[in-house]
Amino acid sequence: MISPSDRIQKLINEQYKTIDDAHSRLSEIWLNDILFSFGWITTLVLTVVPWIVWFMFRDKASSTRLMLGGLWAMLISSWLDYVGVTLGLWRYYNKLIPLIPDYIAWDFALMPVTIMFFLQIKPQVSSIIKGLIFAGMTAFLAEPLFLWLGYYKYPGWNSIISFPFFFVIYLIAHKLAYSSATKPLL
Repeated sequence: MISPSDRIQKLINEQYKTIDDAHSRLSEIWLNDILFSFGWITTLVLTVVPWIVWFMFRDKASSTRLMLGGLWAMLISSWLDYVGVTLGLWRYYNKLIPLIPDYIAWDFALMPVTIMFFLQIKPQVSSIIKGLIFAGMTAFLAEPLFLWLGYYKYPGWNSIISFPFFFVIYLIAHKLAYSSATKPLL
């Protein structure tokens, strides 16, 4: 068995203790100051309403393909959020649940549902054009709006850097949704 030394285990355990303590403190802040606040309520609405709208207006025959693109957006945005918060690039102030680091409304509703609608609407339009529109709207309209509203802060990031990430995320979602690899199982 390959196991790290006792010293390494001790050092890592100390860091996990620090993380556990920080999470406990965040849970206290959430319970005492965030839960049922205006920011919490709007975050709940921004998490639930996009899915209701999507279920009402989705192309039912293409739901699985659209969900594949949406699932990709959820996974990558959650992972990138984790990396960004961990590296101190941004911080969230309105949390639906007291977990570090993500903003659930964005990672699990707004971004994937918006991408799925973009995939569904005017499928004959170039994915490059749609990706540029999605990235532009997200980086230069949505992010500044949420910054202005105080939902998060950018200590080490800016919307210009977000643009290529959003563009690539959309292109991969498009590739997944329109892939010929999603054929029925036999």
